[in-house]
Amino acid sequence: MTDQQSPTSAAKAKAEGIRIVTYKADRGERAGLLLGNQVYDAAGLTGDQRDLSVMSILADWDNAVVRLSDALRSRLSNGHTPVHGAELMAPITAPGSIYCAGANYADHAAEMAKANGTQIRPKSDRSWHFLKSSRAVVGPNASVELPPNSSKIDWEVELAAIIGRKCKNVDLEHALDYVAGYAVAIDLSARDLSRRQDVADGSPFKMDWMSHKNFDGSCPIGPFIVPASEVGNPQDLGIELSVNGELKQKSTTAEMIFSLAEQIRDLSKQITLWPGDVILTGTPAGVGTSRGEFLKAGDVVSARIDGLGELRATMV
Repeated sequence: MTDQQSPTSAAKAKAEGIRIVTYKADRGERAGLLLGNQVYDAAGLTGDQRDLSVMSILADWDNAVVRLSDALRSRLSNGHTPVHGAELMAPITAPGSIYCAGANYADHAAEMAKANGTQIRPKSDRSWHFLKSSRAVVGPNASVELPPNSSKIDWEVELAAIIGRKCKNVDLEHALDYVAGYAVAIDLSARDLSRRQDVADGSPFKMDWMSHKNFDGSCPIGPFIVPASEVGNPQDLGIELSVNGELKQKSTTAEMIFSLAEQIRDLSKQITLWPGDVILTGTPAGVGTSRGEFLKAGDVVSARIDGLGELRATMV
């Protein structure tokens, strides 16, 4: 399998009810637990300095999920005080690496091939990913400034998987054991910057994934992290996105070409995955390119995944 052991059964069993957030405090960013609409400081509940940030929680995930669950039950009996006026940020504000699955829903691959006038490629032997900068991450209800050099900013709703344990060369059977939790993500793309206009067709330097996929605010994530043990099967979740209340994407994660487990297996063969790394697992059909529609200032993008809440971002 790997040199890493599977998470403890206690860690799997004790995650019920936990919603992990990052909130803005006078002392900077801090990890919190969301209960209803109230935020409780994580380290304040557990009395453990390892719970000051979500990244440090992920670094100690097997133990942390037990501490946090015990702390929630203690709060109910001891009446801990919630954080007043907590402002939610991205649940993980500075991920390690963000690996994004390309064309991982068959219907989306077909619509993009039609829009680009290309052929649908047959399924390969392993999943395909590109990188998105952790600096592009913003949280719930963020205002995203549209880049001035693009007029074709597109939307994509994605299931985000947050890695909670170091893994390398993981087999398919155990791949999901390394996921700490899940969140909603929106992958914003500058479609008109994907190809360099001053470079000849056929040149290996024609494609520009950096400009296409990376600009400030192009990776909203949130509103919280739900532990994997509470989500169950990540391949059985409804997923949808609307723009200004109009439904654009609606599907299920069962339609992925490569499952999350397959993606973790493939990625871990190439590079070690670390706690705090994020995998965006692909998007279904319904993106703006297929409709000739693109985002403009004032548009509100809302993404939902079953059990993971709703993530909103406003274009400015």
